[in-house]
Amino acid sequence: MATRSIPKGHLEAWGSLLAAQATLVDAVEEALASAGLPPIAWYDVLWPLRRAGRPLRMGELSAEVFTIGRTGLTRLVDRLETAGALTRAPAPGDRRGVEVAITPEGARLLRAMWPVYAGVLRTRFVDLLDDHEAETLADLLGRLRPAPPG
Repeated sequence: MATRSIPKGHLEAWGSLLAAQATLVDAVEEALASAGLPPIAWYDVLWPLRRAGRPLRMGELSAEVFTIGRTGLTRLVDRLETAGALTRAPAPGDRRGVEVAITPEGARLLRAMWPVYAGVLRTRFVDLLDDHEAETLADLLGRLRPAPPG
């Protein structure tokens, strides 16, 4: 099939996916700002560090962050470090590598941000889909994600 002949239904699905993602992120951003909290990108960087329970190399972290690109991630890590939410240190045995770790302040920020974030997800996502629809959506979108390295 030629690249110019993308079926109408696929184009509509693509547009809906982009619009839904933008709408939900905007709603979370607005709620966080109204609560005097940092933007969603801070959560997006801090959560993988908390979940890992160990320092992550920048490459590992960038594979887990969805709201910003690699260049933006480096700048955001700078801001998070300045804010005391994470630390950066040379990777053991690799003079060029850097590891990033969450601090107690970063964990505190996550705890403060999550109820606001979850509130938006509840009203704008969870309450609109039943369990089967959510599972189907996760399955469908999972097909679009790259396979994990390994």
